[in-house]
Amino acid sequence: MINIFRFVVLAGSLLLPPAAAHAEWRAVEQVQSYAITGSTPGELYASIGERGPAVGIGTRTIALTNFKLTWRRDYQPRNGACVLASAVPKLIITYSLPKPAAKLPPETRQRWEVFIAGVQAHERVHGEHIKEMVAKIEAASVGLTVADDPKCTKIRTQLQQRLGELSQEQRRRSRDFDRVELGEGGNIHHMILRLVNG
Repeated sequence: MINIFRFVVLAGSLLLPPAAAHAEWRAVEQVQSYAITGSTPGELYASIGERGPAVGIGTRTIALTNFKLTWRRDYQPRNGACVLASAVPKLIITYSLPKPAAKLPPETRQRWEVFIAGVQAHERVHGEHIKEMVAKIEAASVGLTVADDPKCTKIRTQLQQRLGELSQEQRRRSRDFDRVELGEGGNIHHMILRLVNG
């Protein structure tokens, strides 16, 4: 049986151009398909095992959610202190999902459509967790003030500590969600059984 694992990639960087405080932002969400082959549910599932995204040595996954997060941050020296006046995220979430390479027979297609809809719904929850993390980072960032930091260097260290805590919280949340969904009798486990066994 293939396990679904999720790995999030935080590709963040500190960029300094000024930006409006509390600017509205929206995540870019995109689907990246990988081709699988087969005309029966069992063949499709076996193909996922052969072609799914790699998550470690010898382990493949049905679906994967990654993200890239960068920021425009406006650090302002004020009376010897430093204030983070604004922090505007650019978030790109990518869902990697299987897609049959050929047209499926009607019965297989029906079972596949139910299965892939469930997989997409599962991955979208991870996407929501990521967006919520970014909103928390924004809330923890804007207005952050560090005294005796006229060159705005101390504030970056303090900010990175906060961001690390929020990132770890998001990862724990995702792992807990997967543990329930993937466990014996969990939603994903049932979806795989329904796909393969009908």
